[in-house]
Amino acid sequence: MCALAHNPSVTSVRLLGYTGLRWGEATALRVCDIDLARRRIDVRRAFSDVGGRVILGTPKSHQSRTLPIPRFLAREIATAVAGKQADDLAFTTPSGSVLRLPNWRRSVFLSSRARAGISGRFRPHDLRHTAAALMIQAGYPPKMLQEIMGHASITTTLDLYGHLYPGDMDGYADRLGNAAELADPAKIRPDAVDDDPAAKGPGL
Repeated sequence: MCALAHNPSVTSVRLLGYTGLRWGEATALRVCDIDLARRRIDVRRAFSDVGGRVILGTPKSHQSRTLPIPRFLAREIATAVAGKQADDLAFTTPSGSVLRLPNWRRSVFLSSRARAGISGRFRPHDLRHTAAALMIQAGYPPKMLQEIMGHASITTTLDLYGHLYPGDMDGYADRLGNAAELADPAKIRPDAVDDDPAAKGPGL
């Protein structure tokens, strides 16, 4: 969706598509949660819809986390939050109210999706999966992806996205082979101690 015009509404789409934030986490972000100099977002709270009421709580995992943002997105966020106070919500409706998913989907997401030429089956939550896929393509290892996505267990991360690491073992095996060719055995084990128990004799 990089071809879309720059404006705060579209920035909210990119925020979801490049950070992996859940909807409730993104809409609960305050300006003070965003460190533009370090290009980091601190995820500390999340909104949830309970019986039609927006309730502020903790992220799904009940743990805060910090995630990185690319430079282009940091620049767009800086424009979107310009003039706001530290405790203000970073992304709101034009009137300053909390974003509600049905309204945002109708007023922002659907037009953004159409302009980007994306399938009509693509949902707002799929932006989170898009972010994960892009991070994997960029080389993020599973453990880092788990931390960024806020999964309580690495098992969840691998169950959801493990299939997006095709040929990963071959790639690492090739790197191991390259490292072995460049390595100096004397530097790896300068003492050349033989740790084979059979070679040490009985009782050693």
